[in-house]
Amino acid sequence: MSERVTMGSGQEAQEAGTFHLKPSTAEPSLKSDQWPLLLKNFDSMNVRTNHYTPLPEGCSPLKREIRNYISSGFFNLDKPANPSSHEVVAWIKRILRVEKTGHSGTLDPKLTGALFQRPPLISAVKRQLRVRTIYENKLIEYDKEQQMGIFWVKCESGTYVRTICVHLGLLLGVGGQMQELRRNRSGITDEHDQLVTMHDILDAQYVLDHHKDESYMRRIVRPLEALLVEHKRIIVKDSSVNAICYGAKILLPGVLRYDDGIEIGQEIVIVTTKGEAICIAIAQMTTSTMASTDHGVVAKSKRVIMERDVYGRKWGLGPVASKKKQMIKDGLLDKFGQPNDKTPSSWKVVDYSAVKKEAEVKKEANEIIASPKAKKQKKQKEPSSSSDSDSSE
Repeated sequence: MSERVTMGSGQEAQEAGTFHLKPSTAEPSLKSDQWPLLLKNFDSMNVRTNHYTPLPEGCSPLKREIRNYISSGFFNLDKPANPSSHEVVAWIKRILRVEKTGHSGTLDPKLTGALFQRPPLISAVKRQLRVRTIYENKLIEYDKEQQMGIFWVKCESGTYVRTICVHLGLLLGVGGQMQELRRNRSGITDEHDQLVTMHDILDAQYVLDHHKDESYMRRIVRPLEALLVEHKRIIVKDSSVNAICYGAKILLPGVLRYDDGIEIGQEIVIVTTKGEAICIAIAQMTTSTMASTDHGVVAKSKRVIMERDVYGRKWGLGPVASKKKQMIKDGLLDKFGQPNDKTPSSWKVVDYSAVKKEAEVKKEANEIIASPKAKKQKKQKEPSSSSDSDSSE
């Protein structure tokens, strides 16, 4: 437990032990800056409460069963030249025998470099004018005899580097085209961060199939949580996890810890006490608001990552839900839980938020206006009718 655990040392991290936030204030035996992935430096997060009921479901991302570890993981692939991205993805799908695979953007057959499994930030769209930012570029080498140069560019995702080469040729007045392109970084992942080849994938699958040795596969495949380490985090209770997987909003009573600097509208990651990513969410509260309130919606999920029912269902177990189930069983509510003729008045709730139709509003307004006029006319008729009766006598 004394060895330093880094994001790149997956096998060593698994051997170091179990990483799990416990419902207590006791100091962990391992320093938090040595915890892996999304639990790193958890003690620097703001604590809302340390009390929750831990559930046996779930596990640390580094301890997942090997098939789940592969299907929910990614690797940083050094794509060979000539095959297209779709061909490489099809080969990987056949080698690893997984249902779904993907890649971060479509690359030309002449392109080599970092390619890893995750949904693309900007997908292929129809040809139209798009503005992309070039953050930095520099000339590395130029050969006058061959009239070929090598330059390095740092650009926004979705930039057409081939078009940059054509534009450079037009500006120089000599014409130009791209001969070769290599991507050495995408997001937080670069070519020095556990880059693997197609041969590594083949060898790892062979060792797993014939020798039942998972260490090679776990060394080249990384948990998806490694892509989210730069996001702000909110750690929630185990009882809230499955509800979030079914689309529920993240409410403040279910929050255990949260990072500093969270702003409204910011993209954050919701994490379990075992360090698993539940979903990508959009923050609805700032850090200061979370610290000063005791209820409300903290965030709304944007993309759910975790599969449903990994954790047990913990909703519908409260006193009101139990009473509702009994009333449905006794026939006091219909099978959908809606009031019927037998429903007691104490259970019915007036919906003041219901929007009435314009015709109903006008009708009610006319009745209110007409009611005093009708009373006035009735009073005027009463004395005349009494005088008529006197005259007749």
